[in-house]
Amino acid sequence: MFTYLGKRILQSAIPLIVVVIGVFFLARLTGDPSSLYLPLSATPEMKADFAARNGLDLPILQQLMNFIGGAFTLDFGESMRTGESAGAMVLRAFPATLQLAFFTMLFAIIIAVVIGCWAALKPNGVADRIVSFFSMVAASVPDFWLAILGIWIFAISFGILPTSGVQGGPEVWILPVATLMMRPVGVLAQIVRGSMVTVLGQPYIKVAYSRGATKFFVVTRHALKNAAAPALTVAGDLTVGLINGAVVVESIFGWPGIGKLMIDSILMRDFPVLQAAVLVTAVAIFILNIIIDLLYAVLDPRVRPTGRSAKKQGKADDAAPTTGIRTVKTGAIKAVVGTSTSSISGTQGASA
Repeated sequence: MFTYLGKRILQSAIPLIVVVIGVFFLARLTGDPSSLYLPLSATPEMKADFAARNGLDLPILQQLMNFIGGAFTLDFGESMRTGESAGAMVLRAFPATLQLAFFTMLFAIIIAVVIGCWAALKPNGVADRIVSFFSMVAASVPDFWLAILGIWIFAISFGILPTSGVQGGPEVWILPVATLMMRPVGVLAQIVRGSMVTVLGQPYIKVAYSRGATKFFVVTRHALKNAAAPALTVAGDLTVGLINGAVVVESIFGWPGIGKLMIDSILMRDFPVLQAAVLVTAVAIFILNIIIDLLYAVLDPRVRPTGRSAKKQGKADDAAPTTGIRTVKTGAIKAVVGTSTSSISGTQGASA
């Protein structure tokens, strides 16, 4: 297991380096920060002093080497806006995003498992058709549209929920969590439904029914555990998407998370904070994928990273090595660059 973890860390080194270098250069395409932080009447001497204080007067490769070297010591420099440590700002904002992603996936998994199992009990029945239609709609509707619609209905029209912020009781969580939860519920409901239909058709399920087991007992004690592995994999990927893709939703609801911090840093050309935020997010995505792979192996021994199970059964000679563990998707980590790129492009369009 430790050998497997070591290999996965080495495999993820390349995408992490690509993320670091990509964001470093893409951030600088937004323009010269001195135009935002200095008055229009700033003299060349003032601009040169600003560049020297923020290390922008160095050659571009030297700036990159300084950033990479500082990343190993968690020294990302100071924010151009506030003068505060960029790493401290990111670590202060990241827990808010993790909390939002945790509660979103918690409720999404509960709802998806319930309606997915309900639909699987009678395939092609009324319940199945209702769940299929709902999941298709939920998985297709954009998050930003749901966020705006939710604010218009529940905050402006009825005035029962706050529009933004985190100050208050549980009501401040309802709109952000409900908005982010729709797509995971739609996707997971279909995965759970498909897995449960397959498992419920297995012979051992019929044997359990023949012994007098109730439908609730069969579903919860036999079928659900065996159907959980595919759903766990998809849930992990969706969680990665929440951490990486909650940028727009956090901005709409004023949620003080890593996504809003990225947007603010792009708008203000705060390079140290943006680079620190993207790097921390990429590392978190990698760690989450490792955890998902380990949980997947626990649920399904057939895909464990070693061949011990086969050897114990005396099948090591003629059994092919099992490598069914999910591979950490390079695209999941590189998606961080995609999010920053789209945000930077949108910012340039707005500035134009």
